[in-house]
Amino acid sequence: MARVLPAESDLRRVIGDGETVPDGEVEGLSEEDLLELHRRLVLLRTYDERSVVYHRQGRIGTYAIFWGHEAMQVGGTYALEEADWIFPSYRESAIGLLRGMPVSTVLSWWRGHPAGWWNPADWNVASICVPIGTHVPHAAGLAWGKKLRGEPACAIAYFGDGATSEGSFHEGANLAGVMRAPLVLFCNNNQWAISTPLSAQTAAKTLADKAAGYGMPGVRVDGCDVLAVYEATRDAVARARAGDGPTFIEAVSYRAAPHATADDPRAYIDLERVEEERGRECLGRYEGYLRRLGVLTDDLEREIKAEAAQAMRDGIAKAEAEPPADPSLLFEHAYVDPPASFGSELAELRRILGG
Repeated sequence: MARVLPAESDLRRVIGDGETVPDGEVEGLSEEDLLELHRRLVLLRTYDERSVVYHRQGRIGTYAIFWGHEAMQVGGTYALEEADWIFPSYRESAIGLLRGMPVSTVLSWWRGHPAGWWNPADWNVASICVPIGTHVPHAAGLAWGKKLRGEPACAIAYFGDGATSEGSFHEGANLAGVMRAPLVLFCNNNQWAISTPLSAQTAAKTLADKAAGYGMPGVRVDGCDVLAVYEATRDAVARARAGDGPTFIEAVSYRAAPHATADDPRAYIDLERVEEERGRECLGRYEGYLRRLGVLTDDLEREIKAEAAQAMRDGIAKAEAEPPADPSLLFEHAYVDPPASFGSELAELRRILGG
């Protein structure tokens, strides 16, 4: 089980360093579970790394990188049931893959193609939220609705440290606390809101301290430790299902990649710190843990990574095989009663596009 490290403000960890800090374990996880967590980490890592390449090749648009954040997504969602809902921010754009969503669907979203518009009810994964924190009230409302209907499902909302400075976060957290909604508020504290450091965002000692203001517990966990994340989320989900209301999880990490492909962090970030943190990234740490257990072999690791790479190749091929979208989609759902000018404007757009 997770160990509490008092020197780091009660930061919970399971995975040791293979030297001075011993490994822990999480009750209830089989060897099959441990390998499944690894497969999911590899899938997200491969997706992220290939997406950066696809962006550089002009095959997708501006892309929000989540390299090093995979443990938060994998560990958090592994604690859920299929009926539970996930509300992602743009940093969790590929989280639907963990629910079986096709790679091509997520890639199409980044390509701006309608094939990337999924029905949230098909996967219990809400649409990717690009505005900061505006999905938190949505998640709180859905969770409250599940409670009112007597359904056992809960919801998890992912957001960054910057979102805790937004009014929508406070509104959603307050609603969830008052209504004792079955909600997990999962904060990815990677220390940066684009170029704004955490120290310039809040005077609170930790972001988890904010939970007290909404009558819910706040938990701090190592965001690069997939097992600690899983255990903390599992506890929060159990609490939600028991009718005890929401939990705030602060997963602490450090953003070791640019905010997005349009960002140049060299202007504001400590590059030496970045290199240090890259050496502690979540996938490598977990692979070391599995190897110390004797669960992961070289052959199995190669097989898992080859499967993920093939899934990406197949996904981009399918996404790029989609026919161009009909430009009328830009007009059809803009107004209930469209202005008369839409007809001529659509005709002009078709002329410009050559079709």
